[in-house]
Amino acid sequence: MKEVLIATKNAGKVGEFQELFAAYDIAVKSLLDFDEEITDIEETGTTFSENAAIKAEAAMDHYQIPVIADDSGLEIDALDGAPGVYSARYAGKDKDDDKNMEKVLDELIDTPLEKRTARFVCAIAIARPNEDTFVKTGVCEGSIALMSRGANGFGYDPIFIPKGSDRTMAEHTSEEKNSISHRHYAILQIEEWLKDQS
Repeated sequence: MKEVLIATKNAGKVGEFQELFAAYDIAVKSLLDFDEEITDIEETGTTFSENAAIKAEAAMDHYQIPVIADDSGLEIDALDGAPGVYSARYAGKDKDDDKNMEKVLDELIDTPLEKRTARFVCAIAIARPNEDTFVKTGVCEGSIALMSRGANGFGYDPIFIPKGSDRTMAEHTSEEKNSISHRHYAILQIEEWLKDQS
């Protein structure tokens, strides 16, 4: 079984990648699996694609093996695309999911349901030694709920309702979520590369 390094220390994200990559017979390692700490990679890009490439290339330079990195987040139309690339730290640099959701719900308190359109965006970058980095993007359209619901998932899942559903992402099973998520759609874009690895 081939191994792929995912440049993240987010256990929730690692779990999702493990489930999604199992179909390709690929084992997932993450930055959590290494004793040797890599310094936190500064995400200086202004788009998800730029940040994904920065993370993938920094980890590839450090470990000299192929690396996949993703940058993902939530874009809300009524907030002019915020939180966007600042999704993880929207309520402060602590990366607190509950505070981030609270801030979004507070900012949308007077926004009617029909104007709460939003999307999850995921950019996946693949960096390989001596080859060009490439980036693919997946999107899951939806809207922001009036309140937090559900316990399955992480990040903004409890307040995001995927298009065509009346349940939040956190009220979906892992299998359901993995078939409609932004990460799923981004992975479909790199499927040929994944098949070559397995």
